[in-house]
Amino acid sequence: MKKRLLFLGPPGAGKGTQANLLCSKQSLLHLSTGDLLRAEVSAATPLGIEASEIMNRGELVSDSLVLSIVEKRLASHSNGWLLDGFPRTLIQAEALEILLDKIQQPIQAVLLIKVDDDILVERLLARGRADDNETVIRNRLEIYKEKTSPLVAHYNKQGLVQTIKGDGDIEAIASRIQESLC
Repeated sequence: MKKRLLFLGPPGAGKGTQANLLCSKQSLLHLSTGDLLRAEVSAATPLGIEASEIMNRGELVSDSLVLSIVEKRLASHSNGWLLDGFPRTLIQAEALEILLDKIQQPIQAVLLIKVDDDILVERLLARGRADDNETVIRNRLEIYKEKTSPLVAHYNKQGLVQTIKGDGDIEAIASRIQESLC
């Protein structure tokens, strides 16, 4: 079974839910870059202090700092992992590949969770967030497609992308993901 994974999918596709299910079932390390940054900051590690200073100035944390945090976690966990929310750009993907080559843990599969836009809009509207309306959501989905399509193409060229149908109930989607990893 493939155990070094990257999850891609639009907002509302259920990546977080599926990542949590898969990671607990397979004992994989779940690496969400937002969670990683918050953990480093709260632990007041040298990387966390640096990240905190950057974020407190209202700036974005650099790719190199995020990669340092990812490397620290991956180097100490050889049982398998799932990256969720990183990389987001081709530049990040290429930097990540250099890091993964260095620690001899290349990505084994990129799971692209696909869901029809109308279903995504329904799901996101159901969350009931004040800033969510159909126009905003559809715009967010278009931006996602625009930014992610080069990443999907990049991983497709490497033969890593496995498209997962992301509609239906949680267990059915989890089952499709599980089957794709065998």
